[in-house]
Amino acid sequence: MMNSSPSPTASGSGCTTTSSDESPPLDRPPLLVLRSLSDAWSLALSAKFTIIPPSSPLSTSTHAVLVSGAVNRVNSTLLDQYPSLRCVVTTSAGVNHIDLEECRRRGVLVANVGETYSKDVADYAVGLLIDAFRRITMSDRYLRNGFWVTRGDYPLGSKLGGKRVGIVGLGSIGSAIAKRLEAFGCKISYLSRKPKPTANYKYVPNIIDLATESDVLVVSCSLTKETHHIINKQVLQALGKEGIIINIGRGAHIDEPELVRSLVQGEIKGVGLDVFENEPNVPKEMFEMENVVLTPHQAVFTPEALSDVIQICIANFEAFFAGKPLLTPVIYS
Repeated sequence: MMNSSPSPTASGSGCTTTSSDESPPLDRPPLLVLRSLSDAWSLALSAKFTIIPPSSPLSTSTHAVLVSGAVNRVNSTLLDQYPSLRCVVTTSAGVNHIDLEECRRRGVLVANVGETYSKDVADYAVGLLIDAFRRITMSDRYLRNGFWVTRGDYPLGSKLGGKRVGIVGLGSIGSAIAKRLEAFGCKISYLSRKPKPTANYKYVPNIIDLATESDVLVVSCSLTKETHHIINKQVLQALGKEGIIINIGRGAHIDEPELVRSLVQGEIKGVGLDVFENEPNVPKEMFEMENVVLTPHQAVFTPEALSDVIQICIANFEAFFAGKPLLTPVIYS
């Protein structure tokens, strides 16, 4: 993988965005930005780089770009539009919005945020799982609606300890989830592209077998052609009526209409979902279900993680402009 750059070393501080008719300061390399920036992002980036908006004439000669997984697709069309690009840094951990093969073909380096989000997402996944079993959100709603007084005690939830948890994708996030669930006495097994030599958990090479052997499936893998709708009708049936699914990966990991049908028919026990197939749209049938925990794709977002993301993105750009290896490169397979 190439790691050299024709651009100068980044240094200096001050200025923000270049106007359409001025050249960037020599001590602050030009950086194309294709996502909206908060004040924190703007302040941090402009201290190191000259921010180039896509409308600027300079955008087509810029060597590095900052993108967001939520709004940008890095494909041949975008790379044709900005032919000088040699480095793409995304503010996400996932890279399913980037055509890695096309970037490899063109000699474009790619970096994500590495493991920056992993611990916070793992915490959130465990939180969703506890909520799904103990029905915390629904009992809170029950109390607030005055039903404790008028209807009596809320129905009991189930304990998490000792449950069989199958983790779909034992990467940095999946491994962090497994470590946390070990403390609850859960029995961990996992599915990955290949066994992890350092993992002390049972490797199950088939998703149907993993579902059959589990009380819970936690989806934490990358979204690829192979993992699109990895949770389908057959998997839901194998998981069974006492099964729970937690998804903090991507919405398209689950066949959403089939999931709704399974919930309506009582074919699985419940779900905890932070991601959805057609965000921000969520199947309305789920809104009235008491065995469903829904959150608006926020597992990664804590102030601490966002601060760390800014710093790792800046560090990757500084390495690129200095002709050094990226800190969190995406390795082309």
